[in-house]
Amino acid sequence: MDRPVSASLVVLRCRTSDRTAGGVRGAEALAPRFERLTGVEPRFIGSPGPPHPTSFEDDLRESRGCLLEAGGQVDDALADGRFPVLLASDCSICMTTLPTVIRFFPAARILWLDAHGDFNTPETSPSGFLGGMCLAAACGRWDDGFAVAPVDPARVITCGVRDLDAGERVELERAGVGVAEPEDVGELLDGESVYVHLDLDVLDPDVFPAQFPAPGGFSGEGLRELFSDVAETARIIGVEITAFEAPEDEGEVERLATMVESVVKPLL
Repeated sequence: MDRPVSASLVVLRCRTSDRTAGGVRGAEALAPRFERLTGVEPRFIGSPGPPHPTSFEDDLRESRGCLLEAGGQVDDALADGRFPVLLASDCSICMTTLPTVIRFFPAARILWLDAHGDFNTPETSPSGFLGGMCLAAACGRWDDGFAVAPVDPARVITCGVRDLDAGERVELERAGVGVAEPEDVGELLDGESVYVHLDLDVLDPDVFPAQFPAPGGFSGEGLRELFSDVAETARIIGVEITAFEAPEDEGEVERLATMVESVVKPLL
């Protein structure tokens, strides 16, 4: 399908709602792989902040600049006719990236690949974790303070989501967020403009490490097949990849980064 002739490859290193240091390490490890896939030199934005658990209010206040930067990088790429590829530690970036995509492509679909719905609100969240509320914020289900036009939840298609809190499940159903089986995604998105949000914990934790593991996820080959199907039928307009919880062993990081490169290659 048609797609921009060049890419924008950004590694966002500043802290959003990071509770470990592994996510930034993972994003940095993917950078040279995606440079090879896109032919574009990566730009590294920000410096890692100390990871720590805190309330969503504190995370919003402390990471506001980083979150605005995430949306700004997508805005810059799309305004320049480039294909945005954003590597980040945490899904919270979607609060600014997804509304930005919809501003440029109002009819676009969001393909949300994640073990989690991230659709809690401050009222439903058992943990108060900002990363577990971010898609709901992007869809205008609670006020995150960014004052942007929200994404219509009906534009979102989830796949691989399997770990939901009770209140979160109700919110997803009420909002009308779509749910698709892997074998149906390509046909469902046939002819659509699609922005892909990939949280790597959508892979099974026996295949890929995760900060919040949820059994029953994709195999590497299964996810690659899904991306091949989508790339054949849809117009991919951008990709963001989060939650590569990189271990400290460098050899293992390289092995896992090679897996991600192979899985995502059909999109690029």
